[in-house]
Amino acid sequence: MTLMEKLFGHTLIAADNTIALLAVMCLGVAFSIWLEQKYNWASKVSGAIIALILAMVLANLGVIPTSCVLYDDIVWGVVVPVGIPLLLLQCNLNKIGKLTGKMLIVFLVGAVGTTLGALIAFYALKGVYSGSVADLAGVASMMTGSYIGGGVNFAAMADTAGLKGTDVAAAATVADNLLMAAYFFVLIFIAGMKFFRAKFAHPYIDAVESGAGKEAGKTQAAAFWNRKDISLKDIAINVAYAVTVVWISQIIAGLFSGLVPENPNAFMDFVGKFFGSQYVWITTISVIVATFCTKQVEKMNGSQEIGTYLIYLFLFVIGVPANIMTVVTKSPLFLVLCFIMVCVNMVFCFVGAKLCKASLEDAIIASNANIGGPTTAAGMAISQGWSALVGPAMLVGTLGYVLGNYMGTLVNFIIG
Repeated sequence: MTLMEKLFGHTLIAADNTIALLAVMCLGVAFSIWLEQKYNWASKVSGAIIALILAMVLANLGVIPTSCVLYDDIVWGVVVPVGIPLLLLQCNLNKIGKLTGKMLIVFLVGAVGTTLGALIAFYALKGVYSGSVADLAGVASMMTGSYIGGGVNFAAMADTAGLKGTDVAAAATVADNLLMAAYFFVLIFIAGMKFFRAKFAHPYIDAVESGAGKEAGKTQAAAFWNRKDISLKDIAINVAYAVTVVWISQIIAGLFSGLVPENPNAFMDFVGKFFGSQYVWITTISVIVATFCTKQVEKMNGSQEIGTYLIYLFLFVIGVPANIMTVVTKSPLFLVLCFIMVCVNMVFCFVGAKLCKASLEDAIIASNANIGGPTTAAGMAISQGWSALVGPAMLVGTLGYVLGNYMGTLVNFIIG
């Protein structure tokens, strides 16, 4: 219990004060974006991580609650599903291989490492985990999704595993957030280490250190997110498209769920869980549109900005239940599970980069895209001045949304 809860009997802003909580969330995200575009140190950390950490601080101080209708129903239930189709408009499968080059190979190798790390962590810890093994399996699937595609997949897998809103999900969120934030600092540190620079080519780092590619008076984030052409019609079309995709996906998922009998065999259980997930269909439909409707997609100005903003709101929310005492007292093993998965991913990414002769920057951004998703990967590329890697970071990261939902669901089926 926080100090505020001891003094007032509830957090400073009560859970039923939706407008006040919405204001805090929007102010927190706006402040994070402002910092990212104002100061170089914030640009290097990225606004996404700042928003997440800010939410953790406010929740642990007792200013805002860890659970409420705004977070659980509106953001998780509406904002996240609507944000995914907009971000996936960048995921044209015809372009990914051409534009991402060796980064794509490293990313896919890292995805394999994440999946293997989840299985290693689950079987290593299930004998000493004091709670339900099914819960541990659910967390492993959540972290598989999260560490292949980022926080959006965490939300999808939490819903699929039936852990959304539970103490288990809250503890897993803390572990996820702590390890993710710490790992991003590690990746930034690696970019400056002589050991890694001696082992890999690093052309983008050399270019930045020589003074190329930075606009005078602006952080890298401010230069990237400059003003762009967008109209009222663009906003209307983007929102209508995203909501329609979610609606159709829910209908299709419901049809498959209805096909599963009460006591299904292993195959029908897989059909129900995999094809009955709205996120699988949101991902599938969005990728089809992005790949085969390129002319229409090119006219949808503002989709990246709107989608990114919605995901920033979500990143704030996933930081909210991150009560440090929750993971310390209820499940410190989740930290161990996440640590194992991050380490295996890192090894796979850097070994994969070495084998395919990719650059140090490719390895760093690919691993970031696995662990944090396209928002944090693009944010890191922007903050480091590697402007040529921003597009590939977004592409491989959004591909992670696709693979993360599929692989997380598969891991849940295998060990759940």
